[in-house]
Amino acid sequence: MPNRLAHETSPYLLQHADNPVDWWPWSAEAFEEARRRGVPVLLSVGYSSCHWCHVMAHESFEDPQLAAVLNEHFVAVKVDREERPDVDAVYMEAVQAATGQGGWPMTVFLTPDAEPFYFGTYFPPAPRHGMPSFGQVLEGVRSAWADRRDEVGEVAGRIVADLAGRSLAESLAKGDQRPPRPEELAGALMGLTRDFDAVHGGFGGAPKFPPAMVLEFLLRHHARTGSAGALEMVEATCAAMARGGIYDQLGGGFARYSVDREWVVPHFEKMLYDNALLCRVYAHLWRATGSDLARRIALETADFMVRELRTAQGGFASALDADSDDGTGRHAEGAYYVWTPEQLRAVLGERDGEFAAMYFGVTEEGTFEEGASVLQLPDTGGLADAARVASVKERLLAARAERPRPGRDDKIVASWNGLAVAALAETGAYFDRPDLVQAATDAADLLIRVHMDWQARLHRTSRDGTPGTNSGVLDDYANVAEGLLALASVTGEGVWVEFAGFLLDTVLVQFTAPDGTLYDTAADAERLIRRPQDPTDNATPSGWTAAAGALLSYAALTGSSLHRDAAERALGVVTALGGRAPRFIGWGLAVAEAALDGPREVAVVGPPDDPATRALHRAALLGTAPGTVVALGAPGEDDAVEVPLLMARPLVDGRPAAYVCRHFACERPTTDPEELAERLRS
Repeated sequence: MPNRLAHETSPYLLQHADNPVDWWPWSAEAFEEARRRGVPVLLSVGYSSCHWCHVMAHESFEDPQLAAVLNEHFVAVKVDREERPDVDAVYMEAVQAATGQGGWPMTVFLTPDAEPFYFGTYFPPAPRHGMPSFGQVLEGVRSAWADRRDEVGEVAGRIVADLAGRSLAESLAKGDQRPPRPEELAGALMGLTRDFDAVHGGFGGAPKFPPAMVLEFLLRHHARTGSAGALEMVEATCAAMARGGIYDQLGGGFARYSVDREWVVPHFEKMLYDNALLCRVYAHLWRATGSDLARRIALETADFMVRELRTAQGGFASALDADSDDGTGRHAEGAYYVWTPEQLRAVLGERDGEFAAMYFGVTEEGTFEEGASVLQLPDTGGLADAARVASVKERLLAARAERPRPGRDDKIVASWNGLAVAALAETGAYFDRPDLVQAATDAADLLIRVHMDWQARLHRTSRDGTPGTNSGVLDDYANVAEGLLALASVTGEGVWVEFAGFLLDTVLVQFTAPDGTLYDTAADAERLIRRPQDPTDNATPSGWTAAAGALLSYAALTGSSLHRDAAERALGVVTALGGRAPRFIGWGLAVAEAALDGPREVAVVGPPDDPATRALHRAALLGTAPGTVVALGAPGEDDAVEVPLLMARPLVDGRPAAYVCRHFACERPTTDPEELAERLRS
């Protein structure tokens, strides 16, 4: 019989709806039930494409005996971290403080007042590698709750007090809240250089994650200063990822991370946010260098998102699972993606099978489990016949499509769709792909129609065109605003700027403290044991620095000193952390580069169907000056109402013109696209 999760919309929660565990969704009613029964709460947090979440579910939550213990002695609460990043953040902070590490599934035991007292992540069904079994954990917690309740309460109280004492806002308020200066950004570059893997690209060791936000900073730093070292780190990392197993060599798109430092074996889940961020990085790398590899990867990644993640409503689904049926009824990680030499020959024949094995690095020993290989592009020392490669890839992709497909989490997350809007709009504009710009427009339209209410408040998620009940957090407002501003620059439709302004006004009212620091949840959001606040990047830009970036761009388009001042105050955290931890505040560093450069403001005026207008617009979009904003409008129209940067910008001798400005102070206008391009090089 289904449990309470059967009434939820989250695909992750629905995966647990038939468990024998009597799950509750996160709710006041669940904690009231624990209080009524006098039992602790088991909080289990995960997400639908999480491999070890599936493993623990199969091993423990589907076990009737363990479920009986849980149901008798606990109230079990299941949370999708992608729906409730605030709940996840608060308790993950406690897990990391107590254990020194974190991850998912996250397993936390709470008092009925939601105070944590025992922590962990994955627990196996039997003791393993010094780790207790989940059954042993349940028995230990049950016994402690029954026999040492006062001690448990004291522990929980100390943990909550410790979390409350970790006030980032107070510590930052005591420091210098100005944006970083050039020497501080140079110091951040030096810190990244020390962490750079000069052999394999990327930063640090295994596991190795694609450093999208850091790469954006390095591209902007190169644009502003001409630093060859910054560009070299971007080029080496992007080439290594594109040629490695973390990139899907047949279907395009990036996996979540590489388990090794060489980018060979990925954790196979594919997330919308990774692909949106990396699509934009490769498009920007092409813009800076003209790299054919960067162009190919940007377009293939964009096409992957549209082909595999786009929903019927025009938004983009959250993720594809790492696991799928391996053809024998067994779910296995990577089964959809890996190949043996024998499988290649079966699809391609002997001759092309041998060629494909050489081209993609598939060996008899394999690079993955059971002799299978993850496809890569090793350096073979020669150029392969492009037509032959295309034929091989087409046939292998068709054969792979016959395999059981990984599951798809089809909920729409506002923040991640904002990232996708920005990436697809810019990629479509750079490479003359109006279909990609249209996909970005459709997603933006969904975000406005379904996720945004008349008070400019966002729902974090939707599914099948119906908004979820979870309120948007800071990164939803920031990344949706960022996407809308990028779309406005590409399409010239000022209404997107207006909608972005509504969202950013909500950021100023609901998420910003009087000292300029930012919180991840709104002032009127559900009260948790701590109001989460984190300026550091995780898999996506932190809401704090993403908001700084969107506020800065909006101010550049509108001349709003209110939004500019808020952006600069928010960048104080980059001054504090950029030199010490540049890998973890990459987007903040990128925004700081834009603030230091201006950013440049480009107003392009002219009839939209005039080739001269289009040439100026394209030159403006391809400008590499950090954080450049672009406004496009026809003279005499109402665009200046929505985009004040266009106000009082006439044609020049009846010809389309471009105005390059900083803080609304403009150079003389130009009608020459080449001259405009030169002005937008730092």
